[in-house]
Amino acid sequence: MTIVVGYIPTPEGQAALEHAIDQARKDDALLVVVNSSRGEAAGDPRLLSEEQLDSADEQLSRAGVEHLLVQPSRGRSAADEVLAAADEHRADLVVIGLRRRSPVGKLILGSNSQRILLEATCPVLAVKPGGAA
Repeated sequence: MTIVVGYIPTPEGQAALEHAIDQARKDDALLVVVNSSRGEAAGDPRLLSEEQLDSADEQLSRAGVEHLLVQPSRGRSAADEVLAAADEHRADLVVIGLRRRSPVGKLILGSNSQRILLEATCPVLAVKPGGAA
């Protein structure tokens, strides 16, 4: 079994990672952690620094989860990268974090989340910080 999680260093990203770790432990699954951002800007706060990558790797190792950390820099959207990883690794589940949006924000709904929910070929678990799914 394989689980793909989209991860950025935000409360929503952390919630997604924690749920994905729990599920990977339960299912003895490979966890593929995708950290990406459109473009290759080293200063983009959504991209994990080398130190943050090491910290995430340590967290996953402590959890006893077989894992891969991928940080593609092909200039594609986060949705494209998560969907590509799900296809490449034949994911059984994709986990993403969601945040509350304003009425105007709902019109454009986090396009990455919406695309993943609509286009993934496997089930998608959408979580919010605080444990609500």
